[in-house]
Amino acid sequence: MPRGPKGEKRPADVNARAVTIAKIATGELEDITTDDGKNAAAVALGRMGGKARAAALGKRKRTEIAQKAAKARWS
Repeated sequence: MPRGPKGEKRPADVNARAVTIAKIATGELEDITTDDGKNAAAVALGRMGGKARAAALGKRKRTEIAQKAAKARWS
């Protein structure tokens, strides 16, 4: 997958990539990246991390996930 100047993914098709770059240049599509080249939305989701996921899951589901992870780890 082709990457932009800050490492972000761009469409592989030449025409689609040209359209995407033109939209970014004209301001029609916002190129949301942080100063270090990371996607700002992904950074925000990453900050929530496991705490947000754990809050959304019930105790039974968290237990199932933990058991499955332990089984995979020790097999």
